[in-house]
Amino acid sequence: MDQLVLDILWSRLIATVNEQAAALMRSSFTSIVRDAGDLSAAVFDRRGRMVAQAVTGTPGHINSMATGMTHFLQRYPLDQLNDGDVLITNDPWKTASQLNDITVVSPVFHRSRLVAFFASCCHTQDIGGRGLSADSKSVFEEGLIIPIMKLYDAGRPNEILLEMLRTNVRTPEEAVGDLHSQVTGNKVGGRQLVRFLDEFGLEDIEALSDAITDRTEQGMRARIRELPDGLYRYSLQADGIDHPLALTVRIDVQGDRMIVDYDGSSGPSELGINVCLNYTKAYTTYGVKCVLSPDIPNNDGSFRPIEIRAPEGSILNAQPPSAVCGRHLVGHYLPSLVMGALSRVEPDNVMAPGADALWESHIMGIDGRTGKETAFTWFASGGTGALSDQDGMAATAFPSGVANVAAEVIESLAPVRILERSLRTDSGGAGRFRGGLGQVLAFEVRTSGTAHFAGMYDRVHNAAPGLDGGLPGAPGGVTSDANIEIEPKRIVQLRPGTIVRLELPGGGGVGKPHERDPELVRADVENGYVATGAARDLYGVVLHPIDRSVDLAATHSLRKQKAAPAGR
Repeated sequence: MDQLVLDILWSRLIATVNEQAAALMRSSFTSIVRDAGDLSAAVFDRRGRMVAQAVTGTPGHINSMATGMTHFLQRYPLDQLNDGDVLITNDPWKTASQLNDITVVSPVFHRSRLVAFFASCCHTQDIGGRGLSADSKSVFEEGLIIPIMKLYDAGRPNEILLEMLRTNVRTPEEAVGDLHSQVTGNKVGGRQLVRFLDEFGLEDIEALSDAITDRTEQGMRARIRELPDGLYRYSLQADGIDHPLALTVRIDVQGDRMIVDYDGSSGPSELGINVCLNYTKAYTTYGVKCVLSPDIPNNDGSFRPIEIRAPEGSILNAQPPSAVCGRHLVGHYLPSLVMGALSRVEPDNVMAPGADALWESHIMGIDGRTGKETAFTWFASGGTGALSDQDGMAATAFPSGVANVAAEVIESLAPVRILERSLRTDSGGAGRFRGGLGQVLAFEVRTSGTAHFAGMYDRVHNAAPGLDGGLPGAPGGVTSDANIEIEPKRIVQLRPGTIVRLELPGGGGVGKPHERDPELVRADVENGYVATGAARDLYGVVLHPIDRSVDLAATHSLRKQKAAPAGR
């Protein structure tokens, strides 16, 4: 295919899926989709291969959806689908590894022939069961399981399924409304694709898909080939629930292919932090891509050179009916594992571990303002790890990419009042380049009766380590004014008026702290990112007490003293 023509077709395809995602977000009923962007959208060819994804999207959704389309085609082959059909599932082992994440797939017909699929995956506000927490012992406790089935049959909605959904969730209007938003987004994408095919005289996107995915595969293989053959290892520790979890990776580079093996990681958990293999694959391929090929499109071709293994029944390859609601509390560590393993050969393209797992707060109860049953989830982010040439980002979600929800949005939709939201001083790990800061979020419960609260948090006991001599970021913390212990990942009952304070973890630093530019340390103190005492104790930087300028002589002396071998 001519390069100029391919560039034009590719740009139009990206514009199409971006319009699909925009229509979904603008019509969404929930802040989770509309404000936080916890969704993904993509187009697939007739063979179920992902060709292009929207710019907006989380790796856990998009890459799980990419590998999960084969399950839809196994259940409904092409000759069993009609114009106007829409398929749906939230089966954790077939898509995004959590019941709250619902995938909706719409076949697109052109001149009476099926030519493509548009699909999206969104986090629904409630799916019934115990609510969003990790203290279930089985997936059956976690909510309503929707097998792969038809949401629409030749344009007719499946009213039985919709009524079952409305009856089993705490927020039926939002749950059903977002499903219709997903259908709308797919429809907009499909309509744009048909115009695209007519304009360029194409029967389908099969040849375009081959050109795009094959070039992507070639590009990914070329990047892997640049790495020295060999084994690369790294380990991290996650909080777990009752005991810490060991997460271990071994990357075997063999020419233009890579095997990523998680043998040695912890076994399954009795509670809901297990990860299905498709989610493990999703965040592994994302981690590899961040290091080796951020400039190459993410589609079926980028996955082909990478084989991913995890022992069956381990924490990263959970088997039914394991509880999986909190799978992101483990799965979000995987890109940091991959980067840690490749840091020896790609030091300029990796970053230190950060807060990693997204902090997800979920409250259920009677809203004191409306008197109605409510369930609301909001997201907050800690700091990312530093890179070899720049500081980590403060209060930024990596690897999920989900946005922090604004305090005003939380207050208007959830029975809480936000009392404080600020960056957390000294939470970023010290280093030549500093880890990103976590944030402080304090809120007051405003239900009319007892609220059921679950904090899906990690890195409370295991801080994000640094790289190349960098120090770890600060661990997270959760406290309340009511002398109630809030144990992360479990549901706790809170009385109206209870104040909860969240201190989110920071990212690890890169390089030795005494190598940091003293002027950068001074600016950090001025901005409130680093305390004066930490500037002296960790970075060896002495500031004048009056104007806070750097005392160069005292700084040089202190750093020389810190660098001297012990005992001298």
